[in-house]
Amino acid sequence: MQSSKLFLTMFFAAVLAGCATIPAQEMSDARQAIMAAETAGASARAPRALDHARELLEQAQIELAVRDYASARRSANASKEAAIQAREAADDMVRTPAVPPSPSSP
Repeated sequence: MQSSKLFLTMFFAAVLAGCATIPAQEMSDARQAIMAAETAGASARAPRALDHARELLEQAQIELAVRDYASARRSANASKEAAIQAREAADDMVRTPAVPPSPSSP
């Protein structure tokens, strides 16, 4: 009976430790998504969305520094999504030409 309790305790500790790993891949994905958005011209075409992605990545870095890995993972994933939206917005602006104002009738 004691050995099964010890086994279960060790098993759950291992499972919990697995959940608390450093979100290195998520951080990398967020950085790459931000770079892709910058390359697509989001700095000029979708600056608010790009700034939001950068702020979320900065938040993830702060959370990582204090070892709040679950929050860092969530913030990094949110940063990636915001960067993707910024890139898509920049791409949409390139694909959709600006419509010149219609000439006014005298």
